[in-house]
Amino acid sequence: MQTFSNYITEQKNTHMTHIEDQVLYGGVDGTRQAINALRNLRDVLQGQHQSKISVKWDGAPAIFAGTDPRDGKFFVAKKGIFNKNPKVYKTKADIDADTSGDLNVKLNAALEELPSLGIKGVIQGDFLFGPGDVATKNIKGQSYATFHPNTIVYAIPTGSEAARAVRKARIGIVWHTTYKGDSFESMKASYGVNVGALKHSTRVWSQDAMLRDLTNATLTEKQTKMVNQYLSEAGRLFKQIAGSTLRQLEAHPELPRLIEQYNNTFVRKGQIIPDSKRHVLGLQRWLTQKYKDEISKRKTEMGKKAQREKLNEILSFFSKKNTGSLIAMFDLQKNIVLAKLILINKLNELSSYDSFVKTTKGYKVTGQEGFVAIDKLGGGAVKLVDRMEFSYNNFSPNILKGWDQPSRR
Repeated sequence: MQTFSNYITEQKNTHMTHIEDQVLYGGVDGTRQAINALRNLRDVLQGQHQSKISVKWDGAPAIFAGTDPRDGKFFVAKKGIFNKNPKVYKTKADIDADTSGDLNVKLNAALEELPSLGIKGVIQGDFLFGPGDVATKNIKGQSYATFHPNTIVYAIPTGSEAARAVRKARIGIVWHTTYKGDSFESMKASYGVNVGALKHSTRVWSQDAMLRDLTNATLTEKQTKMVNQYLSEAGRLFKQIAGSTLRQLEAHPELPRLIEQYNNTFVRKGQIIPDSKRHVLGLQRWLTQKYKDEISKRKTEMGKKAQREKLNEILSFFSKKNTGSLIAMFDLQKNIVLAKLILINKLNELSSYDSFVKTTKGYKVTGQEGFVAIDKLGGGAVKLVDRMEFSYNNFSPNILKGWDQPSRR
C-alpha cells in the first residue's frame, strides 16, 4: 500500500498521483491521507506551522546527473537510469549514439556544463532551457526574457538580475529530487535538492523548486471557511464509502486506472465532472463500449472470449453497494478538488516569475503547473495541480507547446 510518507521512495522517477486520485488508488489509508494533507496545507497557509512547499515547474526533458556508484565517473541520464541495465551517458559519443535533435543538444550541453557544479551523489531535475532557447519577447506591453520548455512560457522581466543571469547561462535546470544508494537499483529518492551545496557557474542557471516564504500567502477568513466546508463534507462522504469498495479498487489497480482514464476525458475538454450518479452510469457505458471495441478488434474466438471475460469481470464490480460507494467517492473527489483549488490559487500568488501559455491568438496568463507539499517527517510528497487549467492547456490543440518551435524539432 502506498502512503504519502513512502510513495515517492517507491517510485524511482518520482511519479506522484494527483491528490484526488489517492481516493482511487490508495484505499482507506490513501483517502484519509489525502484529506489530512489538505488540512495540513490549510494550516500552513494560516500561518499555524511551517512546511516545505515546492513549485512544479513545467520543464522537459527530465535529467539525472551525478556520480555513477559503480565506477565513480560523472554521468548524465534520462529516465533509463533505472532500467535493468542502467543507461547513463559519460561521453559525447554515448549521447550521440543514442539520441538526436533537441534532446541530443541538451544532453551534450549538460555533460559539458554540469561537472562544474560539483554534484555529489545523484540528483534529478527538469530542463528549463538549453542552448539558444532563451528569447526576448514583448508580452502584454512588458519586455521579458522567456523560455518555453513544455506547455508554460516562463517570463522574467527584462532588466532584472534574474533575466541577466538567464541570458548569460547556456542551460537552465530546476532540481527537485535527490537519490542515495550504493547502486542505481537500490537508490531511494527524497524530494528536494540542496542547491546551496552546488558550486556556482554562470553557464548553468541552477534552481531548486522550493517556495522560500509562505508568509505572504495567508488564507483569508472567507477562504479558510470554504476550505473547511469542503474538507468537512469530504470527511462526511468518506464515512459513506464502504471500506470493502476501496479495498477492491486498491487490490485491482486496472479498474482505478480505467476510472481515471474516463475522468480524464472530461479534464481534457476543460469540463467539470457532472452529477456523480450520472457519472457512474456514464462510466459503465464507457467501459462497455471500450471492451466492445476491443472484442471487435480480435480476429479469433479465443481473443474475443478473453475480452468478453474482462468486461464481465469489470462490470461485476458495479454491485448496488459498490455503485453507491462510487457515487459518494466521486462526490468526495469533487470536494477534495474544490479545496485544493483554493489552496493552489493562494500559492500562485507567491510566484517569482510570470507564466503564460502561447495560444494561436497570442499569450494568455496562466498559473503554475502545480505544487508539491512535502511531508517534513516522512519525506514523501503529494502533487496539487489545477487540472482544469493546466491539463486542459497540456492537451489543447489551441495551446502551442515548446516543442512546436521549429528549432526544437
